[in-house]
Amino acid sequence: MRQRQAFQDARRAREFEAFVAGAAGRLLHTATLLTAEAPHDNPRARRLLTLALAHTYACWDRLRGEDPYDRARQYLATRFARGAWHQYGGLGRARPHPDSALARLAPQERLILVLRLYEGVAEEQAAALLGLPPERVRAICDRATTTLLHPPEGPAPAGVAGATVAPS
Repeated sequence: MRQRQAFQDARRAREFEAFVAGAAGRLLHTATLLTAEAPHDNPRARRLLTLALAHTYACWDRLRGEDPYDRARQYLATRFARGAWHQYGGLGRARPHPDSALARLAPQERLILVLRLYEGVAEEQAAALLGLPPERVRAICDRATTTLLHPPEGPAPAGVAGATVAPS
């Protein structure tokens, strides 16, 4: 019985290691975009990645045909959203990197933009993940894209990173 369990544990570890080898780079880039940190200095993004991979490993046996990348990305997004609410909701910690174009966006705008444009998540999927109507996701994505394509003149105002997204 112990040999069988040891074999299953070893197989699980090999499968997970292969998944991490293939997906960790893209997931780290996604996390770095979400946190708007510099690619060479991204401790919050690395922490998000570590948490997402740990969560994925913990539920590895229960995936049963589900794509582990989708599970890790979903956890990454929800963890970022929860953390952003606490960090930018008046506590003022962990501001985005000032040279990042994404730093002009509020956390919710960054999250939706990264999910939709970088990760290619469908509007309906992003809406379901975030608990928002698809029309709201579309409006936020459009506003974020416009902000990136047509930035206001001069440096970003100090309060932009902590701004909340007003309903459209």
